Amino acid sequence: MKKTLLLNIKRYPLLYLMALPVIAWYIVFHYIPMYGVLISFQDFVPARGILKSSWVGFEHFENFITGKYFWRLIYNTLSINLIDLVFGFPVPIIFALLLNEIKSEKFKKVTQTITYLPHFISSVVICGLIIDFVKSRGIIPHFLSYFGVEPFNLLTAPELFKIIFVSSNIWQGFGWGSIIYLAALSGIDPGLYEAAKIDGAGRFKSAIYISLPSIMPTIVILLIMRIGRLMSLGWENIILLYNPNIYETADVISTYVYRRGLENFDFSFASAVGLFNSLINMILLLLANKLSRSLNDTSLW
Repeated sequence: MKKTLLLNIKRYPLLYLMALPVIAWYIVFHYIPMYGVLISFQDFVPARGILKSSWVGFEHFENFITGKYFWRLIYNTLSINLIDLVFGFPVPIIFALLLNEIKSEKFKKVTQTITYLPHFISSVVICGLIIDFVKSRGIIPHFLSYFGVEPFNLLTAPELFKIIFVSSNIWQGFGWGSIIYLAALSGIDPGLYEAAKIDGAGRFKSAIYISLPSIMPTIVILLIMRIGRLMSLGWENIILLYNPNIYETADVISTYVYRRGLENFDFSFASAVGLFNSLINMILLLLANKLSRSLNDTSLW
C-alpha cells in the first residue's frame, strides 16, 4: 500500500499538492484538538491545564444521562433532524431533476444563481430576517391574519419552532445542495435519453427511469453522510432564533453544550456531552453504511 501511495504521488504530484491545504486543515482543526477530549474525564480547571486537572472518570457522562434534560434533548435533536431529513433531503434532488429538464441555458443559470445566493448569506442575517418575518407585526403573521389568525410572534410558540427552523434550512440550502446532483446528471450518456425518446418515453418517464437511477449512487452516499450527522444540528441558527419560551422544543444537544460550556464555564461536562453526541453519530454512520452495502452494494467504504 505504501508503494502504491508513493507511485501515485509521483504520477500525480499536482493533485496531491492541491490536497495539502485540505489535509493540513483537517489535521490542525480536527485531529490535534482531539487531545482536548481528555477533559471529558476530568474536573478540568483552566488554570491547572489538562495534565494537572483531577480525573473523575465517567462522572460527567452519568450526570448527563441521568439528568432531567437528557430525554428532552435527545427527542428534540432527533425529531428536528428527522423532519429535516424527510422533508429537506429530497428537495435538492427534485430541484436538480427539474432544473435538468430546462432547455434554456440562460434561464437555468439565472435560476441557479438565485437559489445559490441564500447559502452565502450569513446565518446572523438569515436569522434576523426570520425574526422580522415572524414577529407579531411581520409579514407572515400579517398574511395569516387574512385567514382569521390573530397576529402574534411565531417564535414564542413552541409547537411552531420546528416548522420555522426546518423551512428556513430548506430555503437556505436546497439550491447549494443541488450542485452535486446536477454534476451527476451532467455525466449521464445523452444516448440513453435519445433511445428512451425513440421508445416513446416522455420527459417525465425519462427523468424517473433514466435520470433518477443514474444519480442513485450519489443520493445513497449523501444520505449515508446525512444520517451520520443525525445527532448534529446547525446550532448557530438555533442559538440565534430560540428563547426560553421555546426551550421545550428548540433546545438540542449542541445548544445545551453551548450553554453549559461557554455560558456556565462547565467545560468538562460540555465536552463529555459533545463526545457522547459524536459517538452516537459514528454508530449511526456505521449502521447506515452497513445497511446500504447489504441492500444495494453502494457505501462509503
